[in-house]
This record gives sequence, C-alpha cells and structure tokens, in this order.
Amino acid sequence: MQDLSHYEKIAFVASPRDEAQDALVKLRHKYGAFPEANANIVVALGGDGLMLEVLRRHMNDGLPVFGLNQGTIGFLMNDYSEDNLIERISEAKPTIIHPLKMRVETTEGKCFEEYAINEVSLLRQTHQAAKISIKVDGKEQMTRMICDGLIIATSAGSTAYNLSAHGPILPIGCGLLALTPISVFRPRRWRGALLRETCNVEIEIIDPKLRPVAASADNQEIRNIVKVTICLELSKSMVILFDKDRSLDDRVLAEQFAF
Repeated sequence: MQDLSHYEKIAFVASPRDEAQDALVKLRHKYGAFPEANANIVVALGGDGLMLEVLRRHMNDGLPVFGLNQGTIGFLMNDYSEDNLIERISEAKPTIIHPLKMRVETTEGKCFEEYAINEVSLLRQTHQAAKISIKVDGKEQMTRMICDGLIIATSAGSTAYNLSAHGPILPIGCGLLALTPISVFRPRRWRGALLRETCNVEIEIIDPKLRPVAASADNQEIRNIVKVTICLELSKSMVILFDKDRSLDDRVLAEQFAF
C-alpha cells in the first residue's frame, strides 16, 4: 500500500465523456501529470464505472485512487473542483476494500476467473427463468430456486445493483456479504441472506443448456455457465480516497435514509 503522505506524483485518467476529457486537460496543465506506472496516486475523472476500472488495474499494487465526479451518479467519486486538489488529497480518508473472486465453469468445459469490486451477478440469458442451487461453505442451503438471477454483493457494492434489487445496504467493514435474488418466483417469499464475508458460495445451474445463465463480475461477463464459486480475496486490496467531510461510511449511511 502506498504512503499517502507522498502524493506529489499524480496520474490523471478520464472517461471518454467530453466533460471528463476537458477536465483532464485543465488538471494536467494545473498540477502536472505522471504515467500511472510512475505515480503514487491516481485521480480518476468520470463516474463509478471508471472508478471500478481503475481500481481493478491497481488491485495488486494498492495504488490509492481519488475520484472526481464527471459522470452521472458518482457514488464512489468526490465532487469535482479544480481548486485545492493537493490539500484535498492530503486530508482525504482512505477506505480499503477487497474484491470478490469469481470462478466460473461453462457448458463448453472452460474455466474463467474474474474479480468483482461491487458484486457478482447471475442473470438468465433467454425468456426462460433460471433454476439454480446454492451451497454455502460446502453445505447445500437451497436445492432449487427459480428466478431471473442472483447477486452476491460486497458492502462497498451493496448500494449499487444490490440495492436496486431490494437487497440490504451493508455498512463498510461489517464483515458481511449480501445474497440477493432477482425477481424470485420460487420460493416465492425468499428475500435473500446475509453471509459472513469469509464464506465460500457455490452456485450450480440446473438445466444450463435449456435455461442458460450468464455470470458477471461487475462488468466482466461470462455466458453459458454451469457453476460459479465466489469468495472474498483478502490478498488483494484497493484504496479509495474520499473527502474528509464525506467518507464512504457517511455515504452508505445516508443511502439508508434516502427516499
């Protein structure tokens, strides 16, 4: 993990949006810029999608990322301003998060491994509902669920797709994962589960050729899956910086009172 007291080597990155590209030019001119490989902090100009992309790039080196919102919602970003950037970074609060590791087997016999910062989601690929079974730490908890899909979300990702599917908001550092069904048909009243973040979750697809299902680690999608295993990867750490007066904890708490 980088020492946040040395923040003078800034790498600026931006999404393709016009506003973000304009901000990129202005900030590089005002503060200078280093390549990411030589920087000790990254300033990301865009939305949450860009933040996830940059964090994924630095999953192994823990390079801190300070986001400035030039996107739509920007839950993981700070408010955009060209002024006092160095002071804001030096006073920012770091939040350390760990990704989910998703291992997938497909109907073609191929195996893939991807990492998710927000969530791993399973979604039906056709008009046919998905049929799945769920094991937690090797013990079968549900023999058959009929649904449109399923989400396994981290606390950092619990306010994203998970919340849209009526899953619970998890405070940062609570040590839990949210297991949330999407449009569940059977069992009709099942609302999901809260799992310890140390759990190993295994999901098998019933009739995967008749009822094909895709699995996504954030925006990394793999189609025609047979089995997915998900666990928290503690060996990989990512550092997001937030303005001192609006930490990620503050944002998650505020989401629970939003209407």
